[in-house]
Amino acid sequence: MAQQKVQVPREAAGERLDRFLAKQVPGLNLERARALIDSGAVRIRGKQCQPTRKLWGGEEIEIERPEPRVTPAPSAEGPVLPVLHDDAALVIVNKPPGIVVEPEGRAASVVGLLAAQRPPFNVEGLAQPGVVHRLDRETSGCLAFARTDVAAAALLRAFQEKRVDKRYWTLVLGHPPEQGRLEGPYARNPEDPRRFTTRVPSARRAALSFQVRERFADAALLEVDLDTGRTHQIRVQLSEAGFPVLADSLYGTEAARTHAAARALGRQALHAFTLELPSPATGQPLRVEAPLPEDFQRALTVLRGG
Repeated sequence: MAQQKVQVPREAAGERLDRFLAKQVPGLNLERARALIDSGAVRIRGKQCQPTRKLWGGEEIEIERPEPRVTPAPSAEGPVLPVLHDDAALVIVNKPPGIVVEPEGRAASVVGLLAAQRPPFNVEGLAQPGVVHRLDRETSGCLAFARTDVAAAALLRAFQEKRVDKRYWTLVLGHPPEQGRLEGPYARNPEDPRRFTTRVPSARRAALSFQVRERFADAALLEVDLDTGRTHQIRVQLSEAGFPVLADSLYGTEAARTHAAARALGRQALHAFTLELPSPATGQPLRVEAPLPEDFQRALTVLRGG
C-alpha cells in the first residue's frame, strides 16, 4: 500500500468526494474513486467516508493506494524492445514494425512486452505501461509510455497542449514539392469503415507539414511534422494529395504497393524518426531519435540504385 495525501482547496467546498478525487487525482476515474472510498481506503481526519460526502474545503484527504495489479499478458514472447530513454517517469522505445501497441487477442503487444521487460509500472492500478500515444501496427519508431499515473497525466496534457514534437520519415511515390502543408477535415470513410478520408465534411481537422529529404527517380523521402495525431493521418493525407506511401496496403495505389522498394520493405514505409516532449520529471525538453530499421534501409538502397 502507498499512502497519498490530497489537500482540498477552499474553492472545492460543496463538491462530492468521489467526483473531486476523480478530477484531481491522476489515474482515478469515477468508478475507481468510488471503489477506493467503499473499500475504506479513503479517510478524512482518520475516518472513513462515503462517496457522496460533501467537502467543505481546506481538509486533507488520505488515500491508501493498493499495489498495482498484474494482469496476465496474452503473450510476453517477442523481440527485446530497443530502449531510447528510461527513467522513473517514462520509457521511450524504438517500436519494431509488425507489433500492435496494446493487447489484441493472443498476439504480443508493445504494452505486454514492455511490462515484462522493463518493470515497474503503476498506471490506473495496473502493473503495465501507460499508453499516451500510438503507432500503427506496421509503423516503426519512437513510442513513449508512462510509468506512473502522474507521468501519464503530464504526458497526456503535453500532447493536448501541443508541446510534443513528432517527426516521421516516409517514402512516397511521385514528385512532391520541396515542402508543403496539408490541412482539412478528417473522418471515417462512409463507404469503407476501415478507412479514413479528408474528402467528407467533418468538424474534426487534420494537419501536417512535410519537407523532401531525398529524391529518387519516381519517389521521395519525406520528413513529416504532425500538427494533429489522427488515426492513419499521414497515410491518408499524403495518398489523397497524390503521393501514396510505399507498400501501404490500405491507402496505397497499385504502383505504390508493387514498387521494387515496397517489395524490399514489406510493410508501409513509415517510421517515427524523432520525438521531443517535456520530461514529466523535470519539465525540461527531452528529445530522442530512433535509427532507421533494416527494412527501411533496404528500401532506400533499392531507390538509390543499389
